[in-house]
Amino acid sequence: MDYRFRHSRSLRGCGAVLMPVVLTIVLPLFRAAGQTPASLAKPASASKNAATKHSSAWTPSHTPDGQPDLEGIWTNSTITPLQRPRELAGKEFFTPEEAAEYQRKMLSDLDTDRRDQNPEVDVNRSYNELFRERGGVVVTLRTSLIVDPPDGRIPPLTESGRKRQAEYARGPYAADSWTDRNLAERCITRGAPKIPGGYNNNFQIYQPPGYVVIFQEMIHETRVIPLDARPHAGKNIQLWMGDPRGHWEGNTLVIDTTNFNDKIISNSFNCCGASGANLHVVERFTRVSADRIDYRYKVDDPATYTRPWTVEVPMIKSDGPLYEYACHEGNYALVDILKGAREQEKAAEGNKKK
Repeated sequence: MDYRFRHSRSLRGCGAVLMPVVLTIVLPLFRAAGQTPASLAKPASASKNAATKHSSAWTPSHTPDGQPDLEGIWTNSTITPLQRPRELAGKEFFTPEEAAEYQRKMLSDLDTDRRDQNPEVDVNRSYNELFRERGGVVVTLRTSLIVDPPDGRIPPLTESGRKRQAEYARGPYAADSWTDRNLAERCITRGAPKIPGGYNNNFQIYQPPGYVVIFQEMIHETRVIPLDARPHAGKNIQLWMGDPRGHWEGNTLVIDTTNFNDKIISNSFNCCGASGANLHVVERFTRVSADRIDYRYKVDDPATYTRPWTVEVPMIKSDGPLYEYACHEGNYALVDILKGAREQEKAAEGNKKK
């Protein structure tokens, strides 16, 4: 989706009355952007051993009903990639110095707010740069978010997985119908678990008695996880974010999720690649300090992958509040995409006649 339509129309339509609100939202983003150089030193101060000591030396507080306390606002923003880059094959961890250099280079390469081309190129390239949340290298200094298999790569697909992926290959760029566009672009879902993206990587966790509630900033989605050992819904019930059930193992919250919709592959931000209705995800949240949750999830889909695989994404405490996420309001991009495709078809048909 081209969010320029939403942002530009929203701001132009606000008028002077809403300018204080706009400034309240935008000014903290400028302050955060100005902190980027200082953040370079943060991952360099961590190490594999330090992370291990960190988790074993801290005792969590508890909620009034006895749950280990995970409440608060957390972010998983990071520039560490999901899969280990080929050029880092065999290297599971950075040294602190390597992490600092990798982060410096990545932040420089990803910065689109540059003035080195003509004005049109500069403006188009920097679209949405204000809202970016680059983050840094994960505090564990891993070279990929995938921790298993050991090579840090998504396992090979099964035959049925390859077929599913091939069927979807045209989807993200097709425009025969709005149903060809991916779920994120259509403001339906970013999925669960939600992996880090370009922005809105924040989560708010609530713990009412008998439940854990995870509010995802992106697309304003909420997961309600019961802790009462109730069974999963029947197999005929399929949901975009699956059917979660939670329990505690010591200080670790374990969330077991099944009953995914078979169309989740059409989410360009899908946590689990080519998976579909056979997906089974087990998540583990362990608070290891006042400002960090160690979070990992295991993907198990034997119909799609030749083996299970596991992702680890540290979640860092973040200041609030979270602002409401508006996706479709003032957005005409989807209509324009479909109209543009029809015009291209007419032009192609005209060329054939000529």
